[in-house]
Amino acid sequence: MPIDPPAATPRHRTPPEHAALAEVTLEAALAALADPVRLTLIREVASAQEWERSCGSFDVPVRKAALSHHFAVLRAAGLIEQRDAGPRRFNRLRRAEFDARFPGLLDAVLRAQDVEV
Repeated sequence: MPIDPPAATPRHRTPPEHAALAEVTLEAALAALADPVRLTLIREVASAQEWERSCGSFDVPVRKAALSHHFAVLRAAGLIEQRDAGPRRFNRLRRAEFDARFPGLLDAVLRAQDVEV
């Protein structure tokens, strides 16, 4: 009597935790935006459609574990929201919510890209 192979074990990933923006401090927001890798991530998410960019689609000079850390910092600062779709995690900029908490900050940071020398 043949034995069926074991069913594939589903990969379970902890859903991302998102910051309550009312609890995010200006210092946390500025610290998140001060890192060059995180700034690159924010600029690329800002220029994409909502939920268009998966975590693996960014070309940044860090390994996967470091990239996960950068996304966690951005979530904790209230800048991005993430959701899982199968094996991929997609990102959205929380622009309206972040702008309500810190008016003009995100626009200033994104505009600075255009004037950097």
